[in-house]
Amino acid sequence: QVQLVESGGGLVQPGGSLRLSCAASGSFFRINDMRWYRQVPGRQRELVTTITSVGNTNYADSVKGRFTISRDNAKNTVYLQMNSLKPEDTAVYYCYAAYKRSTWYSPTSESWGQGTQVTVSS
Repeated sequence: QVQLVESGGGLVQPGGSLRLSCAASGSFFRINDMRWYRQVPGRQRELVTTITSVGNTNYADSVKGRFTISRDNAKNTVYLQMNSLKPEDTAVYYCYAAYKRSTWYSPTSESWGQGTQVTVSS
């Protein structure tokens, strides 16, 4: 019952920056963890970064110091600021959310975005 809509992907030159957004909509009690994953054809989907409901963050070693995840709970939106982009960052980026549907006691549910393409190339 949560839909995730991603935006902000596109083509950027090496060393450039890009900002992804993921807006959650639908019916839910609260959203807990939100994550960004990425996937290259032929490879496993990779966890890039996680942000908790209170703002704690974790990053994959490959993006530390370059990417920043943030969230605006009032807007139910998570962001991924990507700086100093490298060709190896090229992938489809997916937004993920874990949430409670109607009450604190509801089972935790999950939702995935449709993915947005990020291409880093000169």
